[in-house]
Amino acid sequence: MRVSLIGQAAFGEAVFKRLMEDGIEIVGVSAPASEQRPDPLWTAAEEAGLTPIDTKFLKEAEGIGQWQTLKSELGVMAFVTELLPDEILTTPDKGTIQYHPSLLPLHRGSSAMNWPIIFGEKETGLTVFWPDKGMDTGPILLQKTCPIKPDETLGSLYFDQLFPMGIDAMSEAVSLVENGTAQRVEQDHNHSTYEPPCGESHARIQWYNPAPQVYNQIRGCNPQPGAWTTFKGNKMGIFDCEYIETLESGMPGRLLRIEEDGILVRLNGGSIKIKRVQPEGERKISASDWAQQENIKPGGRFR
Repeated sequence: MRVSLIGQAAFGEAVFKRLMEDGIEIVGVSAPASEQRPDPLWTAAEEAGLTPIDTKFLKEAEGIGQWQTLKSELGVMAFVTELLPDEILTTPDKGTIQYHPSLLPLHRGSSAMNWPIIFGEKETGLTVFWPDKGMDTGPILLQKTCPIKPDETLGSLYFDQLFPMGIDAMSEAVSLVENGTAQRVEQDHNHSTYEPPCGESHARIQWYNPAPQVYNQIRGCNPQPGAWTTFKGNKMGIFDCEYIETLESGMPGRLLRIEEDGILVRLNGGSIKIKRVQPEGERKISASDWAQQENIKPGGRFR
């Protein structure tokens, strides 16, 4: 089966290589063009003897025409952030399929992995679906679920679970299409949710919020966009941390103790041990090293 692939980064590269291993004939690849740091999918395609097309070029009439000349039977979208014209989706004879890192219709949008952790959900997963003109609204081909562990971060959820599961799922989906057994199950739009891109305003820690909510927020923003607060008026990124249920006196955000493996901070209904921070304009550093370097004492407060 002739497949045209649109994607980027390590995931796009991994899907490309997996389909090649599966014996799929990939007739065209689109990835972001960059002179400074070549995209991994772009590089992999060139090494395989293909001439990649800049994904933004697919929005132009000439790019659409070039995509149509590939005469692919199936389009595969593996980590695509551009909104592409409908002509790109409908050009392949069998249509186009797309990977999305949530259990659609839940968590439509570009931050589908952040929000389930931030909301304290216990389960998420991935969907391979048939994209249409809406935002992640097309019929479902297949879904896979995975747990959100109590200490899960955005990074661990993606790299330990949704990344490898996604590669397998895309391989399976292509096989189903090739065999003529791929389904199209309409989404229940009455149960859909959509959240905006998780950005700096969503990552600002409000220390008076309930302790589990603060902990979930930090995990769901680690490593991107990175939860943050201020200390003595300076911005401070907060990353790896451990939730501690024991209650100690003090206002939320107060530094209770400086320990060898982190700094203990009072929350509203518990505490967290912060293990990694990033002072504004600097590199990430262990919280205990930061406290030692800056001569931080118990009693200070994040705000």
